[in-house]
Amino acid sequence: MLKQYTALSIVAPNAERIVKKIKTLEVRSWQPEMLPLKDLRIVENQHFLLNDGDEDVGFAVALVDIESVHPWQSDEVGAACATYWAEGYLAWVIRNIRPIDPPIQVMAKRKLYRIELML
Repeated sequence: MLKQYTALSIVAPNAERIVKKIKTLEVRSWQPEMLPLKDLRIVENQHFLLNDGDEDVGFAVALVDIESVHPWQSDEVGAACATYWAEGYLAWVIRNIRPIDPPIQVMAKRKLYRIELML
């Protein structure tokens, strides 16, 4: 049976860091319309998707919940696995991480998008 899920693509190796529970914050310039965001599929891909319509081949590697979003703080660089801090970004709090093993090949797209997976 096909089931629809909301997905978020994250450039490698950061999706794998989420699976390993090293990365507990995802930093974005925008936030989801509704929180909490349950059962979000994390899709790892190889290229930054900078323009509307950009797509890449990716792999669904985890199922997570985004519990809350808050302004990103300078002491949260490590939790975000970032190389530097910049003001004005939002930290998405990642919880309830469930790895998908083996990963499933899907399309990676910008922002939040819908994917169908066979269960």
